[in-house]
Amino acid sequence: MPSFAPPIPDVRPAQTNPFASRFAIALGLAALADWLFYGERIGLSFVLFAIALMGCSLLANRAATDGRRRLIAGLVLIAGIIPAIEELNLLSFAFTVLALGLGVLVTTNPDTDGLADRARALLGLFTFGPFRLIRDAAGSLNVPALASGFVVWFVPIVLGGVFAALFASANPLIEKWFAQLNPGNTASQVNLARVLFWLVALSIVWPFIHVRWRPRTVAAKIPADSAADESVPSVESNSVDFFGVATVLRSLILFNLLFAVQTILDMIYLWGDAALPADITYAAYAHRGAYPLIVTALLAAGFVLIAMKPGGPAERSPVIRPLVYLWVAQNVMLVVSSILRLDLYVQIYLLTYWRIAAFVWMLLVAIGLVSIVARIALRRSDDWLIRANLITLTGTLYICSLVNFAAIIADYNVAHSREASGKGVMIDLHYLSLLGPQALPALDKAFQLRAVDTSLVSHRNSLVERLRRDTASWRAWSFREWRLQQHIAAQDQQQTPTGWAQ
Repeated sequence: MPSFAPPIPDVRPAQTNPFASRFAIALGLAALADWLFYGERIGLSFVLFAIALMGCSLLANRAATDGRRRLIAGLVLIAGIIPAIEELNLLSFAFTVLALGLGVLVTTNPDTDGLADRARALLGLFTFGPFRLIRDAAGSLNVPALASGFVVWFVPIVLGGVFAALFASANPLIEKWFAQLNPGNTASQVNLARVLFWLVALSIVWPFIHVRWRPRTVAAKIPADSAADESVPSVESNSVDFFGVATVLRSLILFNLLFAVQTILDMIYLWGDAALPADITYAAYAHRGAYPLIVTALLAAGFVLIAMKPGGPAERSPVIRPLVYLWVAQNVMLVVSSILRLDLYVQIYLLTYWRIAAFVWMLLVAIGLVSIVARIALRRSDDWLIRANLITLTGTLYICSLVNFAAIIADYNVAHSREASGKGVMIDLHYLSLLGPQALPALDKAFQLRAVDTSLVSHRNSLVERLRRDTASWRAWSFREWRLQQHIAAQDQQQTPTGWAQ
């Protein structure tokens, strides 16, 4: 007999939106970062945030993990945060970040095997991951055109903003132009720095919450039931190329325009000695920006390497290649300008080991930029580029091993001191002593520039005694110290200033 019972209503819980729940977790972490970091000195707060980030990552991706992998991730994180608990510095910061990446890799991508695969996966997490937030947000709307539009403009706008900020810190004229921008009373109530902090925090935590790994090869067929489960981290879709031709083209056009402003200003004021506005001194313009401009050049080189993959569509584009050459040429000009700025700074405040290292580093950056152009023009591989730069680095370090930097610094500082040139700073006898016995020839020149005083004699006698102790045994002999001994002996025979023998 047929049944006329009413149908049983569907009482299954409604499907939740994975993106919405994960974005809520990311917002909570951004709020925590604001409370822990914004306007505060960072120390133990970084350790607490790392623990919270790992915990939220395990919570958001719990369907893709098991107890054993979660335990391994926890042990890795503990090992990584121990140095940061001891003291937060650059090295302990790096260990903590590496531990976070390894923890996420172990829990959500156990299929990786081998050091190269793991390194490739972590590189993608740390470099491409922070740029995924806007694309994932647009993709969650199921509007492919909107998602594509966000992607092709996200990199140009974000990196363009970074370059503009670096130029503002390096160039007082550009900084003044930004300061003169008055958005009005309503916008002035908005703390733009804090808004930017939240955006950066969200971008950084997002790849740990919404985990997606790039496939090593073309993925095999995915079972329908696993593909439908959106709670399981999946590989990135290739429907939108994050560094495609459209993105690279827009980026290069915008970046060339931004860099042209800095290049033209340097040509006018740094190279052409044109008159600056009354409220900006030439010293302020020349002495600022050496290091920010080098950071700018390094970011530019990284973008070119990522965008111009060997054999990729961007490298083959007849429109993009000239834009790349133009942009790299402007970056080389930035490096040359940085060298000139540092040289002007050294002329006033004299030489140190760090300033010589900065000169060498800037030269290597310039050579690296030129080698990138050579790799693109000659259609070489990335391996060729790495080998070329390693050879350059090795040759530079070999030459540096033969150079007596202590003597060069001491001689330059004495020759360009106020006593010798009438400008700059006075001879820093304490720093000359820190350079060691190799500063003795320069110290002898200092006797000819200033009256012999007790301090000068004391520093010289101390260095001579140190040289004698260092060379007391034949086992410590070196050609450089032997030459110095010959110089000291000849100097003592010619003329002994009063007090040398005291």
